[in-house]
Parts: sequence; C-alpha cells; structure tokens
Amino acid sequence: MKYLHTFAILALASASLSAAEKSAPNILFIFTDDHALQAISSYNFRGRGLNKTPNIDRLANEGALFTANFCANSICAPSRASVLTGKHSHLNGVTMWQQFDGSQFTFPKTLQAAGYATALYGKWHLGSDPTGFDDWAVYPGQGSYYNPDYLTPNGKKQLQGYSVDLTTEMSLDFIKKQKDGDKPFLVMCQYKDPHRTWMPGPSEIDLYTDETFKEPESLFDDYKGRAGPATKHKMGIGNHMRMDYDLKFPVAQISERNRMSPEQFAKLAAIYQPENEAFLREKPTGDDLVRWKYQRYMRDYLRCVAGVDRSVGRLLDYLDDSGLADNTIVVYSSDQGFFLGEHGWFDKRWMYEESFRMPLIMRWPGVTKPGTKIDRLTQNIDFAPTLLEAAGQPIPAEIQGRSLVPLLKGENPPWRDSLYYHYYDGPGEHGVAKHYGIRTERYKLIRYYAEEDDTWELFDLEKDPQELKSVYGLPPYAKIERELKTRLKELKNQYRNEIYASADESAH
Repeated sequence: MKYLHTFAILALASASLSAAEKSAPNILFIFTDDHALQAISSYNFRGRGLNKTPNIDRLANEGALFTANFCANSICAPSRASVLTGKHSHLNGVTMWQQFDGSQFTFPKTLQAAGYATALYGKWHLGSDPTGFDDWAVYPGQGSYYNPDYLTPNGKKQLQGYSVDLTTEMSLDFIKKQKDGDKPFLVMCQYKDPHRTWMPGPSEIDLYTDETFKEPESLFDDYKGRAGPATKHKMGIGNHMRMDYDLKFPVAQISERNRMSPEQFAKLAAIYQPENEAFLREKPTGDDLVRWKYQRYMRDYLRCVAGVDRSVGRLLDYLDDSGLADNTIVVYSSDQGFFLGEHGWFDKRWMYEESFRMPLIMRWPGVTKPGTKIDRLTQNIDFAPTLLEAAGQPIPAEIQGRSLVPLLKGENPPWRDSLYYHYYDGPGEHGVAKHYGIRTERYKLIRYYAEEDDTWELFDLEKDPQELKSVYGLPPYAKIERELKTRLKELKNQYRNEIYASADESAH
C-alpha cells in the first residue's frame, strides 16, 4: 500500500498522453558529482576566480542562474534520491547509503508514462537498477574514470576511453535517435567528474601545469570560532588527503593504473613525474606541504571540471545544429557543493556553505529570459516538481519540493523563507558529526545531536559569510535563536521528519 498513490499518478499521466506530444519540451538534465560553485566562473562565488567554464556560463547567459540553491543532505546517494523523488532523505529512504527503492515515485517514471522517451547514462550510485528509463547504462558504485564498466539492462560491459566522453557519447546517441521521432525526450547525463580521486582526462591533463591558484583565506583555519565537531574532522588537505590515492605521488600508484592502457598511463605520467621529482628535491613540510597538496588538488579538480565543460559544449552544439535547442530545457547541476580548501578541507557533508550549496542553471528557450538570476531559496527537492510542471504533468501530493516554473517565468510568487537540512552519516570516514539545521536568507542554525557532540552553532551570514565564528549563546542573538528554533521545529513537522534527537530544541 505504501506506493499505491504513486501508481494512481502514473495512471493519470499515462491517460493524458496528449500532454506529452512532440510540442512538449525535451529535457536534457546534466548532473555532475561534487562540482563546487567556486569552480564555475558564472557564479564567481566569493570572488575565487579559479577557472573559466565557458560552456556552463553559456547556459547561464542564455537562461537562469540560481544563486541560492541548496541540497537537503550533502552526500552523493541521498542527494540523487532527493532529485528523483522531490522528497527529503527520511521519506525517500536514502539517508546515507541505503539501496534506493525503485518502486516509489520518481519524476522520470511519470514522464515515461506520459509518453517521453527516457534515458540515463553515467553515475547512478543508488544500488538498485534504474526504473523509469527506456535505456540506461550506469557505473557500478562510484565508477571509474578510465575504461569504465557500465551496468546495462543487458548486463555489464566495459568501454574503452574516458568516462566523461563515453557518457557524453551515449547521451548524444540517444538524443540523435529521438530527433525525428514523435516523442519528447528526457536524457539524464550524469558525470563522475569531478569526484575524488580527480583523474583528469587525456584532453585536459596538460591544463594548469604552470598555474598557481589563489588560496582560500581559511586554508589554515584553526576552528576556534566553531563548536567542537569542526575540530574532529578527517577531511583536511594537510593531514587526510593521501599522497598516493589522491595526489598521484608516486606516479606508479595512480589510483586507476590497473584500468589504464599503457598509452593512457604514459600521458598522465609525463605530467606528474617532473612535478614529483621537483617535490622530492624541495621536500616541503608543514604549511609548505599543505600548499603543495592544495595546488595539485586544484589542478586535478579543475582539469576534471574542464572536461565536463567541454562535454557540455558538445551537447549544446548538437542541440543547436540539430534544431532541437528551441524546444529543449537544459538543466545543469551537481549533487552537492565541495570544499576547495576552505577551512582547510576537501569533501562535503557539512551544512557550511561550500558543501550545502549546489549549482543550478536552467535554460528554457521562450520561457526564461536570458541572463536571469534567481536569488530565492531553492533546493534539490524542487527539481522533480519543476520538470513535471514544465512537461505538463501532475505533481503528486507526496512531493515536498516546490515547482520553480513560476520563477523561471519571471513571476514573483510567495516563497519559502527558510530551508531544512539533515546529515545522517556521522561521524563516518570524514569525521563529520550528525547534524540538522535551518537556513534563512541571513542566518543559519545548526544542531549537532549525537550524544558526544550535542551542541549548536549559529552564523550571521551577512556579517560572517565564511562562517568562521558562531554567535550561538551571545545575548544580541538571543531573540534570533528563539525564532530560528521555533521555525526549525515547524520545518521538521512540515517535512514529517522524526529522525532526530528526542530532546526539545528549546531545552538547549
């Protein structure tokens, strides 16, 4: 009985096939893994200016850039489940690494039932087989950068090449097959890049070899202004980023060497070996070692981003050349943000801004004014209802997100004043405590609720955008604390989240 209402929705969509005639918009959903706003030039997030992403920027220039988009749970599988279902983790069943229940509602299943041709290629990372797709080919688990395996309806196969190029080719092949068909299409093109271990492709390996990237101001953060959990992290560039697994030192231990051809390995070794030899001569230690690690991390991470951006350009060019662009919604996003040295960290998980924020760019020709910037508080639970409404399909009552279509049309509807976040996987391999919280336009209240870490943080984002000093417990913020705790309780009730510490917020 759990998903009976879902079948009713699918039946309704199936009965109204006229809503999905060829005039309905095609949807190209491009999704990356761990792509930080700091590494998208159209965002210019905090003025980092790390790289240029001309093709992703092209989407922003021709569509809408969402400046305040966030995830509901900053970790890969839960974020992907929220995108598919429009629901928070505790309701879609993926709070950490659980296998996704494919029998529940997802927006691709509704579109498929309504007459869309649907396909998914690349990273899935949800354990079960994808449902709601006419064709799919997904990595087992995290997947590989080089010569990756793909799981398909017909079994596992290995393809030769670089993962981002292969996933792009499969997506393009499916779109080409639909060009002259009588169905609109949904293609979910989901890249592994730029996930750890940041293995650049052969087309980008020689980028940034002479570049020195600006360090974030908090690279050597001492965490004195925060509650205790920040000091317990295991994601520091200095102490936790591995020389062999992460940083290709020595070259012989490049993480995917066993999957690479001799030619592929030689091309990477030609770049890394001279740098490794220079490292051995200089023997950096202390802060200098952290700086060396940071620079190599940035070169590899941004090389992976460059490969994604190049592939975005290939997809956009084909839509233009084929005449499909005018009737195709293009979405660019990532499953969460990522730390690029801020607070001395790599990885994600925290409710701090670099991890919590997600890129979201949408181009909808004829509907969204080019160059639009949308600063309303939005979240990944909003993606499913948005794409359903755009396709003329009903939005199930179980969806917790809101359709962004009115915002994309330039309207000014009443909107949410706050967002709810919940991270369940603590402390995990990166030492991040379990926590939940609320973010408004100006303030962020976080509760760490594990018995050993039961504490709070409050940040005034207007005065302290880098979140370096919690003001929780300070008298000038007493009224704000009370209001935020009340609103936080309301959000937990609204989203029906009973998975949290039993003690009442007001008691702390």
